Amino acid sequence: QVQLVESGGGLVQAGGSLRLSCAASGSIFSFDINVMEWYRQAPGKQRDLVAGITRGGSTNYADTVKGRFTISRDNAKKTVYLQMNSLKPEDTAVYYCRVSPYYGNAYWGQGTQVTVSS
Repeated sequence: QVQLVESGGGLVQAGGSLRLSCAASGSIFSFDINVMEWYRQAPGKQRDLVAGITRGGSTNYADTVKGRFTISRDNAKKTVYLQMNSLKPEDTAVYYCRVSPYYGNAYWGQGTQVTVSS
């Protein structure tokens, strides 16, 4: 069993910042983890990729968050972070982390709500 526990969501005013964390635990070793990603899903919309990071540190971002969000990871702690700055109301969504091992299926977190007020 693998568990992903997300934290750091909440309510913030436009222009503010939040930092999300997602820690993996259970039957997965640090060296098993390849890609770690953040997705988000707004009400009535599909779940979209926000940012991803490989074990080696290569990153990719959705165009809508480039320059505002930064993804990072701590391999020893099996944790991925998402630093979100200059937040906008359109960033409001449930944010999910996804962890992909080198072998086998990916795992999803339970989601954390981010609400940005105007």
